[in-house]
Amino acid sequence: MENVALMRMAKESLRDKWGLAIGTFLVYTLIINGLQFNYSFYSNMFGTNMLASTGGLLSLILGGPMTLGISYFALAISRNEEARFEQLFKGFNNFGTALGAYLLMAIFVILWMLLLIIPGIIAAISYAMTFYIIADEPSISIMDAIDKSKKMMYGYKWKFFCLNLRFLGWAILCLFTLGIGFLWLIPYMEISFAKFYDDIKGSQEAEEAVAAEM
Repeated sequence: MENVALMRMAKESLRDKWGLAIGTFLVYTLIINGLQFNYSFYSNMFGTNMLASTGGLLSLILGGPMTLGISYFALAISRNEEARFEQLFKGFNNFGTALGAYLLMAIFVILWMLLLIIPGIIAAISYAMTFYIIADEPSISIMDAIDKSKKMMYGYKWKFFCLNLRFLGWAILCLFTLGIGFLWLIPYMEISFAKFYDDIKGSQEAEEAVAAEM
C-alpha cells in the first residue's frame, strides 16, 4: 500500500481518539525525554557521578518496556481496537524481552555507526518492527524478534525511510509553533508506522499462504 494511503488510514483511525492519543504519547515522551534530560543535566553539571549514572541507567532500563507499551497502544489504535492509556505500561509485563531487545538494538546500531552513518541508519530501519513483533508475539525470543524484523523489512527499508521523510516538513512547521504541533504530529507518525507494520505483515503472510498452497 502506498505511504500516503497508510497516512490517510492512520488519520482515520485517530478520529475521535486524538485526545487519548495526544495524552498518552505526551506522557510517554515526557518520561523518556525527562530521563534523558536528567542524565545529560547531571552529567554536564557534576560530571560522572551517582546521580548522572542513575539517570542513564533508568533511561536504559525503562526505555524498552515503555517502547513496547507505546507499541501496544499504537497497534490498538491502528487496528481500531480498544485503546487505553494503561497500555503505555503494558510493556512491563514482558520486561526482560523488552529490555533485552532495546539494549541489543542500541548496541547493534552503534556498532554499525562505527563503520559509517548510513549503515547505522539502515540497521535502525531494519530493526524498526521489533517492538510491534514482540507486542504481537509476547513469547518470542529477543533475537527471533530482531531477526524477524530484519526479514520483514527486506525490500521495504526505502519505503519506510520515505514514510519518515513525509513527516519532515510537518516537523519543521511544528518548530514554528514552539513545539505545540508535535502533540498532534507524534501520534500521527506513530499510528502511521503501526499501519506500515500491519501492511507489510499482511502482505508477507499472504505470500507465505500462496507459497504453501503451491
